[in-house]
Amino acid sequence: MTAYTVESPAKDAFNKLSTNLFAFGYQKIAKKALFAMKPDDAHSLMIDFCRAAGHNKPLMWTLRQMLDYTDPLLETTVMGVPFNNPFGLTAGLDKDCDLPTVLDAAGFGFETVGSTTSRPCPGNPRPWFHRLPQYHSMVVHAGLANDGSRTVIRRAEKAWTQCGEMRMSISLARTNDRLCGDLDEGIEDYCTSLRRAAGRTDIIEINVSCPNTMAGEPFTDDPRNLDRLFTALDGIDHPQPLLVKMPLNKTWPQMRDLLDVLADHKVQGVSLANLQKDRTGLDVPKDWQGGLSGLPCKGDSDELVAQVYREYGQRFVIAGIGGVFTAEDAYRKIRNGASIVQFVSSLMYLGPQNIASLKRGLAQLLRLDGFNSVAEAVGVDA
Repeated sequence: MTAYTVESPAKDAFNKLSTNLFAFGYQKIAKKALFAMKPDDAHSLMIDFCRAAGHNKPLMWTLRQMLDYTDPLLETTVMGVPFNNPFGLTAGLDKDCDLPTVLDAAGFGFETVGSTTSRPCPGNPRPWFHRLPQYHSMVVHAGLANDGSRTVIRRAEKAWTQCGEMRMSISLARTNDRLCGDLDEGIEDYCTSLRRAAGRTDIIEINVSCPNTMAGEPFTDDPRNLDRLFTALDGIDHPQPLLVKMPLNKTWPQMRDLLDVLADHKVQGVSLANLQKDRTGLDVPKDWQGGLSGLPCKGDSDELVAQVYREYGQRFVIAGIGGVFTAEDAYRKIRNGASIVQFVSSLMYLGPQNIASLKRGLAQLLRLDGFNSVAEAVGVDA
């Protein structure tokens, strides 16, 4: 990992100014334009823009100079993987690996691409997204649309070799299409993608909890099914550590049964957690299908991270996901037991410069409480 020195006062001041300028421009111009469009159209436009921008080297150099806040306090090593900072993009936004160059220049510590599946998948009927601005949330019903793991993993491997400091993770899921068969077919679907991904990224995530598929969630509905899946995955050699993306809306006894199964297999960590299914108390139209991202996930996610850390902190590394908009949100997840933190909704509601604000704010909070590293703060409140 690059040995960064503490930012000089002049560079620090420039970073603050440029971050504020980005925030102003996003809120006053870009966000208004994007929110005037249908969410699906805005998503496609954003992906297309970032894909094109990533080929513009002067633009990427400028983005890095303006946004990439660095601080040695944020460097951390998790599951043997060194990170310049603990912040990553969670799976679900960059389905086909179009964003790594832009995210690397903006200063992300890592990105999780996908989820991708063994067969190319068209996803669910549109619309895939609905905005809930009052909750800083999206209703997501994309249904694992992606170009297929053969193609997406190849792109992720290329990004892995070309990105400067950002680490690459690939999320693997079961294909959501009409060819879905029995449980054995689903297991082989995962195995096919894992074989393709072996040795080609820093981390692999196995997503067993997508709430928007034809086949449902058989691997989290019954621990015996989860055991069958990971018995098969254990037989596939891969040098990368393995995370498992878990559901949010399980009772603790149900979650414990699933974690006990994973503890018996070659799994290094868990991603907590997937989209919020519980709409209690929220004003969401009933005909809007899908799970909720953003703030509706935060409370349940924070509690789940703490509970898993208390009972399995010596067994599993935790990636905290759900409702991370501020440095305080991230710090809470870390103090509850998360070693790394992932987010996506804040990019849409606050802007791409929020990664710099998160890093700066977390470093300040760590120093204020006397910590010398991110790792020292992991789990102190759990």
